[in-house]
Amino acid sequence: MATRHLLREVVLQSLFEWDFYQKKRDLVKILERNINEFAPEVDEPEFGWKIIHGIVSHLKEIDELINKYTKEWPIEKMSLIDRNILRIGVYELLYANHQEVPEEVAIDEAVILAKHFGGPNSAKLVNGILGSIYDEIKVKK
Repeated sequence: MATRHLLREVVLQSLFEWDFYQKKRDLVKILERNINEFAPEVDEPEFGWKIIHGIVSHLKEIDELINKYTKEWPIEKMSLIDRNILRIGVYELLYANHQEVPEEVAIDEAVILAKHFGGPNSAKLVNGILGSIYDEIKVKK
């Protein structure tokens, strides 16, 4: 399994736990524990840290953008898995270095996470929302 994909899975697990406990647990400690337990030999753990810090730094904007595309189903009503996959995808679409993570890769990785960890409709939801956000980004460029 590719290092970055594994780190995205660990980030997802960490965000899920943090979100489950209403963001009252220390996300840094959660991610640190999960990297040590599930990805101890990854060669670039800083990639996971970058995603976590970026999501936390931009959480309000990320959640507002997700809500913009899910008016009928606000982020608070989404499953914990779906909303945190979307947070990772939106972070990578908007804030990641696109030389490092092209937009198409960000969407593909989020859809793969949704297929592996989400419900039967998660991949379609994630693909639709991230695709719409990507289309909006392309128009603004």
